[in-house]
Amino acid sequence: MEAWQQHIIEAIAAAGIRQVAYVPDAGHTPVIQACEADPAIEATVLTTEEEGIALLAGAWLGGQRGCLLMQSSGVGNCINMLALAKAGGFPLPMLVTMRGEWAEFNGWQVPMGRATTPALEAIGVMVHRAERAEEVADAVSGAFDLAFHGELPVAVLLAQRLTGRKRW
Repeated sequence: MEAWQQHIIEAIAAAGIRQVAYVPDAGHTPVIQACEADPAIEATVLTTEEEGIALLAGAWLGGQRGCLLMQSSGVGNCINMLALAKAGGFPLPMLVTMRGEWAEFNGWQVPMGRATTPALEAIGVMVHRAERAEEVADAVSGAFDLAFHGELPVAVLLAQRLTGRKRW
């Protein structure tokens, strides 16, 4: 596990997050495994990313904090559903591992990778970015504070350099 991934796990615990929704993703694997192993967290695997928005809306209404883990390619799947968070005024922290950037081997990932920030901002999501490992802890904990105290959708984009070069 990389140190930046450990920082995410610590930020989840410090924020009192009890629901973590995710679509399986190699970049998030250590975080997902830690959430699944934590008896205080309900980790829910999704079939599509937009299901996580509804799940976390219900968690908030039920008195629990949640977080959505996904890849940038999944952002396109949930743009319409993000209106629920905006219109409902509930917090929605999202941690997004980026694709289509540095050293991408799959050209299909590039268009959504380039569109992730403008698409999220267009629907009203506040977007923060961590390029280097030493930026992750502050970016994630700050986003959790902003999301939960401001009752806002907030995304932290985790640059592809963090997850490393993929080889198939």
